[in-house]
Amino acid sequence: MKQLLHEAAHSHCLVCDGAMGTQLMLAGLESGACGEMWNLTHPDRVVAIQRRYAEAGADCIITNTFGASRIMLRRHQHENELTAINAAGARITREAFGGREGYVLGDVGPLGALLEPYGDLPEAEARAALEEQCAALVGAGVDAIIIETQTGLEELGLAIDAAKAAGAPCIIGSLAYDLSMDGTFYKTMMGVAPEDAAAFMAERGAHIVALNCGTGMDMIGAAKVARLYREACSLPIMVQPNAGLPVLENLKAVYKQLPADMATGVPDAIAAGANIIGSCCGSTPDHTRAIRGKVDAFNLRA
Repeated sequence: MKQLLHEAAHSHCLVCDGAMGTQLMLAGLESGACGEMWNLTHPDRVVAIQRRYAEAGADCIITNTFGASRIMLRRHQHENELTAINAAGARITREAFGGREGYVLGDVGPLGALLEPYGDLPEAEARAALEEQCAALVGAGVDAIIIETQTGLEELGLAIDAAKAAGAPCIIGSLAYDLSMDGTFYKTMMGVAPEDAAAFMAERGAHIVALNCGTGMDMIGAAKVARLYREACSLPIMVQPNAGLPVLENLKAVYKQLPADMATGVPDAIAAGANIIGSCCGSTPDHTRAIRGKVDAFNLRA
């Protein structure tokens, strides 16, 4: 019987996949279109992307359901396909592993609106949307729910509760941290510090504390935040930093860090306490392959 993800992460270091949105755009998704709908309309293109990550050595692959809550799908008039989109996302990701053992992480992204009283989204509506998506993903057989790119504890807490209510076998809470202007510390857009987030997630019932994305979040920064996580809790840690720091080209942020260069920071991330290492913005299956090499070298020595 396959170990639960958080149990496996305690026994050896694992590798997660990389960026999905940019890969979908390279496959033909138009800017602003609903990439999650491709789970139904272009499943062959989605599975091809995820299969490349699996072949690069990913132990964990995140479903193409980042914006598949009712609130987000409503913007594209696809809310009626919510259950089908999430179920297809889980099925496609499982297929990408090609029959070998791997962990399917059901992706729950931000709701895209601020909760009251900071914004206009009522807590009850947010809770219902999160419960609905988590139930769809767990019902489709995911190995974990990853609640990612979070910036505030209020929505994160609701999402953890929703994943627990759905019976998720493993719950991952992942926040997006920005590097301060003077380069001395990381906090989320809503002012949440890593140590406070880790303590909150551990108390709320998450099984893995994580980070992804964020301004200035490269592998070096991921190691710094991982150390703060480790000081604040004993849960497994997952890091998914960007492929280096972006440069501005034609008014667009472009990530240019080469896979080998990104991978040089992996040993530091592991030493800081990271148990699962993946990548985020600007990364490709080649970055996953480079990370895999460093993780394999560590596991052989461990």
